Amino acid sequence: MSMPFYVSPEQVMNDKAQYARKGIARGRSLCGIVYDQGILLAAENPSAVLHKISEIYDRIAFAGVGKYSEFDALRRAGVQFADVRGYQYSREDVDARSLANAYAQMMAHTFTNEMKPLEVEILVAEVGLTASEDQLFRITFDGVVLDEEHFSVIGGESEPIAERLKESWSEGLSLGDALRTARSALAGPDRTIETSSLEVAVLSRTNGRRAFRRIEGEPLTELLGS
Repeated sequence: MSMPFYVSPEQVMNDKAQYARKGIARGRSLCGIVYDQGILLAAENPSAVLHKISEIYDRIAFAGVGKYSEFDALRRAGVQFADVRGYQYSREDVDARSLANAYAQMMAHTFTNEMKPLEVEILVAEVGLTASEDQLFRITFDGVVLDEEHFSVIGGESEPIAERLKESWSEGLSLGDALRTARSALAGPDRTIETSSLEVAVLSRTNGRRAFRRIEGEPLTELLGS
């Protein structure tokens, strides 16, 4: 009788992590930036139909990179989680922290127990009533939650983009300045990103109860040129 092939648990986890990182790296990166009136979310996305950035609840947004079908399934699960929590308790009890923890549990379970890990990285953002209450949570493919300040980047080129944002971000940025900062950081020094390839949305304190708003077309062009 032949002996079964043995692979150590450490090697299995390393192989899964490498597989997930390769899948995420094939997608274009995305960033979230705190500006004076809220949070800006910007992504390089040539598709006008397959959105990377979406509304989850009143003051909460979701963004994902990697395999679209997988992070869109996570988006739908987040909407359901928020709706049920808001119905059972109150709308004020739906917050980004609990949503990020729920996502972390789902993604960690898949990474640990399934043969194929999720090839996604996601960002959950919540705009507060004041700037000090703004929240950005980055959740990696293995369910690790990172609570980040000022800005957050997800995707295959997150490290160099984060370095560029670290150099250019400053407190009190206007929406136009934040948008130009985001586009410059996403593009890097050797290329530019056309307006038609940008997906942009904001969570704004001035929008009322539903803070999420997409920016596209002429308003986007005006902001980039202002």
